[in-house]
Amino acid sequence: MTPVPDRDPVRIANCSGFYGDRLSAMHEMLTGGDVDYLTGDYLAELTMLILGRDRMKDPDRGYAKTFLRQLEQCLGLAVDRGVRIVANAGGLNPAGLAAAVRALAERLQITVAVAHVEGDDLLRRADELGLGRPLTANAYLGAWGIVDCLNRGADVVVTGRVTDAAVVVGPAAWAFGWGREDFDKLAGAVVAGHVIECGGQATGGNFSFYGEVPGIERVGFPLAELREDGSSVITKHRGTGGLVSVDTVKAQLLYEVGGRQYANPDVTPLLDSITLRPDGDDRV
Repeated sequence: MTPVPDRDPVRIANCSGFYGDRLSAMHEMLTGGDVDYLTGDYLAELTMLILGRDRMKDPDRGYAKTFLRQLEQCLGLAVDRGVRIVANAGGLNPAGLAAAVRALAERLQITVAVAHVEGDDLLRRADELGLGRPLTANAYLGAWGIVDCLNRGADVVVTGRVTDAAVVVGPAAWAFGWGREDFDKLAGAVVAGHVIECGGQATGGNFSFYGEVPGIERVGFPLAELREDGSSVITKHRGTGGLVSVDTVKAQLLYEVGGRQYANPDVTPLLDSITLRPDGDDRV
C-alpha cells in the first residue's frame, strides 16, 4: 500500500461501535468521503464473554468474525484508497485474526501488510493476580503497540483488548510523530477517540432528543479530523443521516466516564478543560 502523506488534519473514521454493528458501515465510510485511517471498536465486557465461549469451542477462534466479513468486501477498496485499518476485533486471539486476514488477502490476491498487538491476556496469571478462575481476564492496553505496528509498515492492525480510544490515538500519534510525553496532544486524541469510538452514538444515537436528529433511523458514522496540536473536529460524511452538534458530541463525551479525570493507559484527559464549539453544519 502506498503510504498516505502525513498532513494536518488527519481524518480518522469509525466503522463499528460494537460487535454486531452495521456490517455495511466499513464500505460506507470508505466510499462516502476521504479518510486516512479507518478504525473499529468491536469489544465490550459482554463481548469478551462471548468470544471466550467461542474460544472454548474452537481455540482458533476468539475474535470478531464480522470484521472478516467486512474486509472481504472492503480490503481491496481500502488498499486502493490508501486507507490504513486499525481495529480491536482481535478480541482474545489477535494473532489468529491477523492470520485469517492474511489468508483472506491471499485468496483475494491483495498485497497487504497485517500486524497484531497482543499482551493484554492475563488468563495465565489469574492465580498470581488473585482473580480466581475467570473465563477471560484482560488488561486494557494503550496506543503504543499500534504505533509500533504502523512504524513497521502495517496496513491493517488488529489488537486484543486495547482501550476504545487507543485505535484512534495510535494512528494520530504515528502520523504526527508524537512521543509518549506529549500529554496534551495525546489527551486531545483520547477525547476524539472517545467521542467516535461508539460509532453512531456520536451522530445522534446517544442523544436523548431524538426528534432533533434528522435521519435517526440510519445515522452516519463519525470521523475525527485531528490536528497536530491534538485538537479535532468531529464530523460525518455529507449526505448521511444523523446530526453532529455540540449537544450530540457532549452527550457522547460524557458517556462511560466516572468524573473529570478520564483515566487511560497513555494519558488522563481532564474533561473539564475541554471546549466545544460549532464549526459549520455537522462539524464540532
